[in-house]
Amino acid sequence: MQREAFVDALSREGFEEFVTVTREAGAMDEHSHPFEAKALILAGEIHIRIGDDERLYKAGDVFHLPANLPHAERYGPDGVEYLVGRR
Repeated sequence: MQREAFVDALSREGFEEFVTVTREAGAMDEHSHPFEAKALILAGEIHIRIGDDERLYKAGDVFHLPANLPHAERYGPDGVEYLVGRR
């Protein structure tokens, strides 16, 4: 998915806050966010683990996390950059 189409789609869904996030290679232990998040991977890769299920997202992929959902993150060897809509 392209950046502009992603922002347009999320705006129609009611997302108003957009942030570009950059993380270096590494990981973040299990945590949650008080907001819903939908993100478009711009570069690199991220593994998101929810319970026993871990999924890999690469450039062009989109992930969605409901508010308050416990999850862990692991970033690829080149880190990750993603555009996230929050609501």
